[in-house]
Formats: sequence, C-alpha cells, structure tokens
Amino acid sequence: MLGLMPDEQQQTIGGRSFWRGHLHGQDVVAVLSGIGKVAAATTATVLIERFGVQRIVFTGVAGGLGPGVNVGDVVVARQFLQHDLDVSPIFARHEVPGYGRSSFDADADLTTRLVRASESVLGALPALLPQGVRSAFGLHAPRCHQGLLISGDRFVSTTAESEALRRELPLALAVEMEGAAFAQVCHDYGVALAVVRTISDRADDAAHVDFARFLREVASPYSGAIVEALLGGPTATSTTARPPAAAPPR
Repeated sequence: MLGLMPDEQQQTIGGRSFWRGHLHGQDVVAVLSGIGKVAAATTATVLIERFGVQRIVFTGVAGGLGPGVNVGDVVVARQFLQHDLDVSPIFARHEVPGYGRSSFDADADLTTRLVRASESVLGALPALLPQGVRSAFGLHAPRCHQGLLISGDRFVSTTAESEALRRELPLALAVEMEGAAFAQVCHDYGVALAVVRTISDRADDAAHVDFARFLREVASPYSGAIVEALLGGPTATSTTARPPAAAPPR
C-alpha cells in the first residue's frame, strides 16, 4: 500500500510508524496496527488523538468460522465481540464492563460502501490474481460475507478451538485479534470504523498455510484493490489504518 502513496511522510509515535500522505487522491494515514487487542487499541487511539481521524478502514486476514466462509472469501464486519472476555460472575460472559453490552457496531454507511467495494473486487478476481495463485490456494468463486467478527488474544488454529467458538458464538463469521479493540475505541470517540478481513484459513488443524505467500499474493492485492475501489467513490473515506502484507494480523 505504501508503494501507492507518492508523497508519504513518516512519523514515529509509541514505537509505531505512521505514514501520512495521499492515496488515490485522498488524504490518508497508513499504519501497521500491531498484533493483539492492546496494540490495536493503542494504534486506534493515536490515530484519533494525534492525527484527528474521523474514519478508519482496517484491512487484514482472519480465520473463517461461519458455514461457507472459505479461504479467499472476505468478511466485512457489521458487529464486533471479544470472544475471550469473561468477567463473570460479576458481568455476563463477553459483556464489556461499564458498557452494558458485549458487541459494538461498525459504521453502517462506511461499511456498506466497503461491502460494495469488496464485491466489485471479488467480481474481477481473474484480472486481480494470476491463475497459478488462484489454483495454489483453491480460490474459485470467492464471496463477500457480512456480520459478526470476533477477536481475542490468541491465534485460533486448532479444530477443537474453532468448534468451541462456533458452539458458543454461532453467528460469528470469522476470528482474528484486533477488530473488537478498534471498535471499542472508535465507539468511545465517535469515530466511524469499517473492517474487511480476507479469509486465510478455517482456524482449524489445517490452518498452517504459507502465511507469507498468502499475504503477499492474495491478501495484499485484495486490500489494495478494495481500498482503491472504496476511495474511488465520491465521498471516499479519508483515513486508512491497515496492516501491511508483511505481518499476519490475527
């Protein structure tokens, strides 16, 4: 993504590199969120407090949980929940203390635009990815899903774990490690958030794919094309917080 920013300027805050510049004609700040909920919350707070952003778009990868959520699909989050948050018996399992709720919503309008951008990119898949890449990862007719994205501070990569999450949270489409933290911070500050995740695996015993290759050859082209499609609209978002292809952010 940084390669598409012709005039980016780096600023280091809290050990993170923030790149301010222009992307497809829009003023943006690009940053690697860091892995895990604490890192994500710090990054979101700096974006809002230091850069004054009003809209955040987060891209990355996730493990599929929901039926039919396959490798190469994308999930656009409508709601976020921390699957590992448990302050029971004081509060109900998954409830965030002080909020009276367990989930936070994505921004409806920005998310709808992100869905449209994602669907347009997936519809042009043959032009986006070479046949060899599509064959290597079994990408045939990828779909865009909308719904619940769950986050936790562990990398879910066993069948036992993923099955337990499906039993406990049957509406969950995918699992990762940052989205719910971004959602809570954005809720606190009244900042619009939209998140799209490329499904890299099914979060089970077969989840040990070549992440470096998947990020480089699938997730990164997806993210770049989706953000380009999103920013190409007449009321494009002005801030993009994204993990670059070098790190698997889940």
